[in-house]
Amino acid sequence: MPHTDEAGYRSGNRQGCLKGTRGDVFLQLEHWLKDEQDHRVFWLNGLAGTGKSTIAKTFAKISFADGILGASFFCSRDFEDRSNLQAIFPTIAFQLAYRYPLFREQLLRVLRATPGLRRESLCSQMERIIIGPLKATRIRTLIIIDALDECKDEEPASAILSVLSRYVDNIPKVKFFITGRPEPQIRSGFRLKPLRPITEVLRLHDVERSLVDSDIKLFLKVQLSDIAKTRSDDSFTEDWPSSSDIDLLCKKAAGLFIYASTVVKFIESRRHTPTERLNLIISLPQSTTHEGKSGIDPLYTQVLEQAFCDVESDEEELYSHFRSVVGMVLLALNPLPIKVLSTLLKRSDISTTLHSLHSVLLFPTNKDDPIQAFHKSFPDFLTDPKRCKDERFFISPSVHHQEILLSCLSLMKEGLKRNICNLDNCAIIRDISTQRKDHIGAALEYACQHWTKHLVSVPSNGHNVEEVHKAVDEFFTNHLLFWIEILVIMGVLDAGVYAINDIRQWYTSVSCA
Repeated sequence: MPHTDEAGYRSGNRQGCLKGTRGDVFLQLEHWLKDEQDHRVFWLNGLAGTGKSTIAKTFAKISFADGILGASFFCSRDFEDRSNLQAIFPTIAFQLAYRYPLFREQLLRVLRATPGLRRESLCSQMERIIIGPLKATRIRTLIIIDALDECKDEEPASAILSVLSRYVDNIPKVKFFITGRPEPQIRSGFRLKPLRPITEVLRLHDVERSLVDSDIKLFLKVQLSDIAKTRSDDSFTEDWPSSSDIDLLCKKAAGLFIYASTVVKFIESRRHTPTERLNLIISLPQSTTHEGKSGIDPLYTQVLEQAFCDVESDEEELYSHFRSVVGMVLLALNPLPIKVLSTLLKRSDISTTLHSLHSVLLFPTNKDDPIQAFHKSFPDFLTDPKRCKDERFFISPSVHHQEILLSCLSLMKEGLKRNICNLDNCAIIRDISTQRKDHIGAALEYACQHWTKHLVSVPSNGHNVEEVHKAVDEFFTNHLLFWIEILVIMGVLDAGVYAINDIRQWYTSVSCA
């Protein structure tokens, strides 16, 4: 029977979790396995680099040792046969037949009658070689599908999840553990009506931060200590790595497991001294350059290419819009909600543009909460031309700070006016929160408070700097007093003093250029 040999959890060099880490996750999985209720599907949802596949590998190993695992398919876009949807069900059926003699007997009957099943539709495959034999044998088992988002799929909702939603009720004794980034197709698949009530979801990026940090510290301590033990030709202090070094690395990891793994790979390079490599990382506490080039950057490149895989490379308008929206998300002085982003950019399709970036951006469940990058390395990557070498995605800080500045000035030009909150002479400023929300709004407040910070990031010899001059001059001519009024209402009049200094600083740099 045609199948993919390398898709099983024991194939290749996949790494599992370090012993003692991810205890909270495995405890939840253990409860899910033992639960006899309706949750027969488990979606391990996580942003890029949060450790989904590592957990899946370990969970497969544990459940196999316990006699529960029936089959596993670890998808990978790097291999044709492991990114092909048509290979998943035949491989799972093959593994189930190898594992359970009763299943094998049923499957052989189907194959003798229909030898060309691999070429049939996913529905036909699922019904004949998975559902039929499982219903006949009533086997209780676990099936694992890892990294489902890495399969080539043209459907708006995951084709595999669509098929699963149709048939899962026919095999109540079988549980499915599925991992995948929160890409649009995967999210749509798990929203299907038959799947939603029977699916338990764990979002790795929502796991309590202290638990994640504890695991990352343990991982770093063990891995770096092992490097010291195996590098007898190098000299190490007795306490290397120090607790303070581990704490700093953990802080830089900010909950991203791939960061910790990348740091270890960077430090253990045979062509360098481990102590020097560690010093490189901790001497630049605000930089992710070394870690990015060592492993995180290819991940981000993959995510972006996948998000735009169905877009022609010459559709510059679409990529320009992407850069404007993502530039605003990443360069805003504080994270902003979609509604505020839409108002500042004067675009109603912000959600559509960001639709495919759920793997690298944190999207709140409350639409009034801000969108932000999950890890600092993502904005670092996109704004560094040496790291983000694809011009379609590169966010030039100077260009986009100017774009944000002009958006702020345009919004203030349209929105600022005398007595904007319609206050009478007896109004008490501290009690007008409702009027602020109704008459000013978060977008205009952001523009009033932060526009000069974007101004000072615009090069004095930049492109279209004359447009900036004109917009600033117009602002001072017609809107200065109204701007001060809003700062008073917001209770941040002192920000106006700093803003004037920013403006003076920028004009000085222009005159000296």
